Amino acid sequence: MGDNATMIWHFTKMHGAGNDFVVLDGVRQSIDMTPERARALGDRHFGIGADQILLVEPATVPDADFRYRIFNSDGSEVEHCGNGARCFVRFVHENGLSDRNPLRAQIATGILVLDEGDDEQVTVDMGSTRFSPADLPFDAAGLASRTQGQDTLYTLPLAAGDDAPAGLPASVEISVVAISNPHAVQLVEDVDRAPVHLVGPAVESHPRFARRVNAGFMQVIDRHDIRLRVYERGAGETLACGTGACAAVAAGIRRGLLDTPVRVQARGGMLTVDWDGQALRMTGPATSVYTGTVDIDKLVFSMALNR
Repeated sequence: MGDNATMIWHFTKMHGAGNDFVVLDGVRQSIDMTPERARALGDRHFGIGADQILLVEPATVPDADFRYRIFNSDGSEVEHCGNGARCFVRFVHENGLSDRNPLRAQIATGILVLDEGDDEQVTVDMGSTRFSPADLPFDAAGLASRTQGQDTLYTLPLAAGDDAPAGLPASVEISVVAISNPHAVQLVEDVDRAPVHLVGPAVESHPRFARRVNAGFMQVIDRHDIRLRVYERGAGETLACGTGACAAVAAGIRRGLLDTPVRVQARGGMLTVDWDGQALRMTGPATSVYTGTVDIDKLVFSMALNR
């Protein structure tokens, strides 16, 4: 298992609008993350429990303050997490890793700029937003599509044959948005009644998305307010999804349904997204819940015994 210094990890439990994280300092302690260790930490029965595991590491590029890595509770590493980015900057400041504000964080697809305000809110410059199927990637060949405003809506087939789950619609109409990670956004009349746990997995793992996709369900309240639920790739439905909020707002503006800024009511809290067609900024809370230590190898071993 290795010596005691490598087995014991210090962590902080945090959340952003209910989207919860185990955050690890990989600057002052050695963290060798593996899919098995990420799954153990994220498990809500045998581990600490979290939607994602966030790892703060020294930057590997000269124009960043730190490197920011994200692991889903299924162990997969992903490109971006907006709610996690807000927790990232709060964690760095609270733990004395840096007093720089704004911070520049290196993610898999570029640099994020993170600004912690005096009002306990954190604003994240979310980077580039793209809408070509190739950017997700998404195989749109042969699919029916239509134009709404500046957006292209694709009809994604879901149900097929006798093995299709009861109640699963034959198809859904989606906007596709890449914000470092991939999103498929559909419009619903009422998010409370939307079949998220039925349609979400079917979209998330659809074979036309080469790296799976985050499935968003957006209800438009008025031109500056939406309600949103997201079935996240590798994590299932979460109480909030920062990149999902940004993708929904961008899709809604392109469809001609929304005007910036937009308040996004997630199940775990409120986020605000401002998009002028170029710069995309998201503002919301970031909260530390508790700190602790975990013997990571013992946790992985214990989970293996209980599987």
